[in-house]
Amino acid sequence: MKQGIHPANYRPVVFKDMSNDDTFITRSTINAKETVDINGVSYPMVKIEISNTSHPFYTGKQKLVDTAGRVDKFMSRYGNRKKQ
Repeated sequence: MKQGIHPANYRPVVFKDMSNDDTFITRSTINAKETVDINGVSYPMVKIEISNTSHPFYTGKQKLVDTAGRVDKFMSRYGNRKKQ
């Protein structure tokens, strides 16, 4: 393995799934603007929209995640067209 090409600032970071409020701690180098206290220890926190606890592939449930209104925009544009 080459020396000096991997970041040295790995630290525990909390990732919070915003769709179901699930949190998990893993090591990462990502920059975080917020912090959260878990069991008396302060960790940097990163908010994510989807994780393995909310993704339909892992949960087995089909759930429509539309954070920007893209589905409504598509349906208003193309949803009412009929084949002629």
